[in-house]
Amino acid sequence: MDLSRPDAAASPAVTDDGQCAVSRLPTDRRAFLAGCGGAVAALTLPFRLVAAARVSVTSRPAPDLFAPNAWLRITSDNRVTVIAEKPELGQGSWTYSAMMVAEELEVDWAIVQVEQAPTIPSIYKGLRTGGSGGVVASYDPLRRVGAQAREMLREAAARRWNADRRDCVARLGVITHTPSRRHLTYGELVADAARLRVPEPRDIALKPASEFTSIGQPLPRIDLHGKVDGRACFGIDVRVPSMLYAVIARCPTFGGRLDSWQGTAAGALPGVVAVFPVMPLPRRYNTAGGIAVVATSTWAALQGRKALVISWDKGTLEGECSSRLKQAAESLAAAPAKHVAIDRGDALRALENATTKLEASYTSSFQAHATMEPMNTTVHVREDAIEVWSPTQFAEEVQSEIAALAAIDRDRVIVHTLLSGGSFGRRYQWDYAAEAWQVANVVRGPVQLIWTREDDLQHDFYRPYNHQRLTAALNSSGQLVAWYTRIVTTPIAGTNLYTDQAETPRNLRDPATIAELEWFGADIAPYSVPNCRVDYVPMESMVPRSWWRSVSSSYTVFARECFLDEVARAARLDPLQFRLGLLPDATAVARRLRAALLLLESKARWHSPLGAGLGRGVACRSGDTVSAQVAEVKVEADGTVRVLRVISVVDCGIAVNPDGVRAMTEGAINFGLTAVLNAEITVRDGSIEQSNFHDYRVLRLNEAPEIEVHIVPSDARPSGVGELGVMLIGPAVVNAIFDATGVRIRRLPVERQLLARSERASAESRN
Repeated sequence: MDLSRPDAAASPAVTDDGQCAVSRLPTDRRAFLAGCGGAVAALTLPFRLVAAARVSVTSRPAPDLFAPNAWLRITSDNRVTVIAEKPELGQGSWTYSAMMVAEELEVDWAIVQVEQAPTIPSIYKGLRTGGSGGVVASYDPLRRVGAQAREMLREAAARRWNADRRDCVARLGVITHTPSRRHLTYGELVADAARLRVPEPRDIALKPASEFTSIGQPLPRIDLHGKVDGRACFGIDVRVPSMLYAVIARCPTFGGRLDSWQGTAAGALPGVVAVFPVMPLPRRYNTAGGIAVVATSTWAALQGRKALVISWDKGTLEGECSSRLKQAAESLAAAPAKHVAIDRGDALRALENATTKLEASYTSSFQAHATMEPMNTTVHVREDAIEVWSPTQFAEEVQSEIAALAAIDRDRVIVHTLLSGGSFGRRYQWDYAAEAWQVANVVRGPVQLIWTREDDLQHDFYRPYNHQRLTAALNSSGQLVAWYTRIVTTPIAGTNLYTDQAETPRNLRDPATIAELEWFGADIAPYSVPNCRVDYVPMESMVPRSWWRSVSSSYTVFARECFLDEVARAARLDPLQFRLGLLPDATAVARRLRAALLLLESKARWHSPLGAGLGRGVACRSGDTVSAQVAEVKVEADGTVRVLRVISVVDCGIAVNPDGVRAMTEGAINFGLTAVLNAEITVRDGSIEQSNFHDYRVLRLNEAPEIEVHIVPSDARPSGVGELGVMLIGPAVVNAIFDATGVRIRRLPVERQLLARSERASAESRN
């Protein structure tokens, strides 16, 4: 492909075997809508995913085509292509998107392939994914895409046979006339169907769940084979003609800047093409500038970076450290609240008058995303357009931000979304794409910016540092009557991304907005507690923060479910039975949580005895999706914690792909265990201390537990799953540790020395 032509671009697609393909994509919306011609007849449906409105086409396509495809394409050789909006980050978005379309279209799964939608926000409104919301947002719209095509094909067959459409049945890509048993494949009908009026999708009845043949089945991932045999195209795999490779030397201190540099030695190394400074961008990009080294290979670029001589101005933040943050958080836990999130009843008065009052503080450290594929983006800056290949979670934002940086129209920035080797919220940022543009803007040719593992760990947007103080009251009957949570964090919104009020959007100046990302998950509901208060205090830090898988629920649910365990023990009740006793029958969500806990009690064999050093712990949460977990752990004599088994119950409505639900739950549990058992990000002298997997220790294969996932059968609308395992595994493990040892852990990651047998014996003797 000639990349020097402004009308040519690489558009990644995946075939049924998962191989990354390249197709031609015009650079503007009009050309896209008018120019997707082909050698075979095709039925394409111009269907707007969000508003269910037709996309108007002003340029008439070739006679054998209906119109360019927005979400579905059927060709005369019986191939069905679904254009998926949601980027594939490993969560199965391509598979569930295709399943939803295939269900209503009535096609054989074997003939379905998927392409990633081009970044044309005027057509595709759902180009980002996050918050476990992909399935929820796509469920009805994508089914309507399939239903719309099915009805047009039935109509085309009925007209060809001069038959009643009610007698024309769609099944496995074939229309059959039931009285005469005549049949036509979809491919044989596309030319006729393309000439029909496109029906309004909302006028077409969707199938009831009782008739589903694809949805609810454990179908294989559509991208599986390519990922197994290495043909799948991730961002780091992009190769275009004449491409160069770049790395950037960045100041290790947050807020630091380049003082002076000398690049003669670097520039003299074999393969090094250019060495030059890149300037800091506005704070919201989290790019402090540095020195770029561009070379003919990644290795040459890295060797050039090592040869640089740089002096950094470390600024005024060199003194920031984890110990100072700890002291500040503990102090703010007793300060006046900046925002009261929940205030039901009168928790403060109830605590004052309590028969029994309990208090505990829980802390969780900064955490890195540590995706297996480090950050990378390839950019080609041309005279009239900019082309971007990026494993991003947020393609339209990358497009708009690079357009703003380059001061050009958004339509002149072409962004191709590639497969991502993990994201967990990290690829919802655009700092690495902005840096790639900075380098490519100087080189004026295709350049792939690569981050090393050290770059990735030391220049991340981290999960906020947090400290929570919880207080509860029991009455004389041992009933929980009051609950109060104070949350202190380094907030994601507000002070993190903006340096002054003039630059800060109005909604991020609102204390409620700043607090909302920090306290969610802390509410004691649906447990029946008459008095509940949750409030929040922000803490200043220049360590950049952002969304980390399950956001605040990764730490608020940890504190809530662990402290609930403490309260249950104080009331001399079994922790699982204590939770069941707090669930009222009056609310639907409480009934669902009760059912999940009862199923978990059975599947986990909750009341069966365990040996010495072994323990079980439970944690649960409710919302649109209800989930509960039991962890079984063994604590060794030296304090090492081994998670042996995790049993998870998930009530997510209908499981579009049960294998996908299980895989997401298993992956979330193993991802979360890194932050529970092993790793944390610490700050010293304004810099991150950890640099690679030797000191930020992710979960190893031999540490992964046996995991059972039990999906509650349901015909209800689907709800999100991807983040649940992360938020529950921490409290389940910590509660199991207490069950095994009698030692209460209130800080993550678990400190092994607290659990060493000698330390436990010493604590018991003191008590």
